Amino acid sequence: MMTAILERISTLSISGQQLRRLPQFLEEGFPKMPCTVKECDVPQLFREPYIQAGYRPTDFKNGFAFKKLPTVGIGGNRLHVNQLSQAELDELSNKRPTLTYGEPKQAPPSDFIPAHVAFDKKVLKFDGYFQEDVPMSTEEHFRIRQVGIYYYLEDDSMSVMEPIVENSGIPQGKFIKRQRLPKNDRGDHYHWKDLNRGINITIYGKTFRIVDCDRFTQTFLESQGIELNPPERMIFDPYIELRKMPPRMYVTPSDFDQLKQFLAFDKKVLRFYAIWDDTWNMFGESRRFIIHYYLADDTVEVREVHERNDGRDPFPVLIRRQRLPKIFLEKKDNFPTCVLEISDQEVLEWFTAKDFAVGKPTTLLGRTFFIYDCDEFTRQFYKDKFGITDFQAVDVKKPLPEEIKQIIPPYNGYGFLEDSLQNCFSLIPQPPRKNIIKMLENDHKILRYAVRMESTNPDDSKRHFVLSYCLATDMISIYEPPMRNSGIIGGKYLGKTRIAKPGSCTDNPVYYEPADLTIGAMIEVFGHRFIIVDADHYVLNYMESNLESFPASVVQSMRNHFAPRMAAIEELKRLASNEPDPQELAVVLEQIQEHMKRHNYLPDSSMQEAFLQQDKDGSGLLNKTEFFALCDHFKIPTDDPVFQKLIKMCSRGENQIRYPDFLKAFQY
Repeated sequence: MMTAILERISTLSISGQQLRRLPQFLEEGFPKMPCTVKECDVPQLFREPYIQAGYRPTDFKNGFAFKKLPTVGIGGNRLHVNQLSQAELDELSNKRPTLTYGEPKQAPPSDFIPAHVAFDKKVLKFDGYFQEDVPMSTEEHFRIRQVGIYYYLEDDSMSVMEPIVENSGIPQGKFIKRQRLPKNDRGDHYHWKDLNRGINITIYGKTFRIVDCDRFTQTFLESQGIELNPPERMIFDPYIELRKMPPRMYVTPSDFDQLKQFLAFDKKVLRFYAIWDDTWNMFGESRRFIIHYYLADDTVEVREVHERNDGRDPFPVLIRRQRLPKIFLEKKDNFPTCVLEISDQEVLEWFTAKDFAVGKPTTLLGRTFFIYDCDEFTRQFYKDKFGITDFQAVDVKKPLPEEIKQIIPPYNGYGFLEDSLQNCFSLIPQPPRKNIIKMLENDHKILRYAVRMESTNPDDSKRHFVLSYCLATDMISIYEPPMRNSGIIGGKYLGKTRIAKPGSCTDNPVYYEPADLTIGAMIEVFGHRFIIVDADHYVLNYMESNLESFPASVVQSMRNHFAPRMAAIEELKRLASNEPDPQELAVVLEQIQEHMKRHNYLPDSSMQEAFLQQDKDGSGLLNKTEFFALCDHFKIPTDDPVFQKLIKMCSRGENQIRYPDFLKAFQY
């Protein structure tokens, strides 16, 4: 039947619209179609309602076409939605969908767009401000500075710009250059997710308050799911608002003629002598000043009186010449009086000449000065101007403090007395001062004495010691030479120490000196007594070279002790050198001179010169041949027994004669 219909349709004249609907017509079927169809009935056939039961109508919404699901199936039967049971739904939830023709193909990835392209020239802009303290001003305590915070989406960088206000006096413009700003100490940076209205952000130690943002920023943040806080009102600078107020009114100045005052009192100055007592402060002291009051312009100057070697820098002016306020109009704790100049609007009363008086304290800029005297011109001015005649000077000299005698505790016997005494003078003991000049002059100079111990024990009385006195440090040491089979171990008996004389007090001890060490003197050393029996020959030489340091009796006793020893030494020297006895030589010379006087023998004056010319090497010796030749030349009777005795005494060896002693006989 379908073949017949198609053949019949092909012979019909069908419009284009009808032809396009033909497949749909064939798809839905013809359950109620009559068996025979006329040519005139074919167009009416496509317009029957039951033929369009399976047609999916097209609808438009928001400018887009979409298909509606069919509600009537083929044959005009109504379609019902298939309802699945709960068991079927659970089974389907545990199954993965599979395809009949293999694994599904992955969709191609979307094209990558870099951030600098996607967010090029897209900037988030926030309005904010920060508060800046102004410590050195009385009119404003803080300053509000408005800024614009820009966030660049292309590289997550930020910048802070301050709008330029004309004649503001503050460097404005780029406050923070474009960069990635750190958010915390862990290295994180600010992101656009951290920015919102009504929050504070801290950038490099400064806290910025974000109050609002522009329309683009709001749209972008809302599209990213960020809920924005409501906008806040921008805070304005209070000082700028104060400047908008009308200016205050000024008081008309008085009609006082300052020019007349200047001409009348030019170069007329009141001079007061004052003292500033600052002893109640740590390291404070009492200092003298001179207060000058200039009558020409009512200004005050304070100068310091320096003393010789007071240890202060030579800056005489303590307060420069200026008008000094006495009573302020309003006490402001935060007013920087040390920096800003004081104007007439802030002072109720200034210092004048009537505020200064002798014998009364005066406070100038926080320092209290006591005026104790003034000069003659000042006295006359106060007498003529105010009728004041009481200018009695005040004595400000402080009495010297009573000297407190320092009580030295008794010596405890430990260490040297000088070292222990330093504990009484300072908390940290210092070593006692040494006489460096004395140590350098007497370095390695030691006086040695032989001593023996005075004791009731016969064994101790036989012991011998060497006492050494160090002239550089005035210390005494005792050494005992070891003796074989004595039963006593020799060696150091007493180390170097200063020994005080018996009977001296510990407060002012008297130590042994070289003048106390004489032959036969007894030295008491810590309860042991030693008697000096001998001394080194250097002791006598030191005494003779320093006679002013030793008593004459001590030097003489030492000479007497060394006299026999010195005579023996001289005799040994004479015998060693074969020199004649001086006394015997003098007797022989006297006999020869008397003998020559009796025989009227006159010596030749050129005799000594001839002997000296013959002595080529100047040794004072001539051989016997030369000597007798000279004697024959001057007709000296060498065969006379007296002259033979003198020649024998002047002989040196077998062939030499010492002629200087021989020529002494002819010098009379």
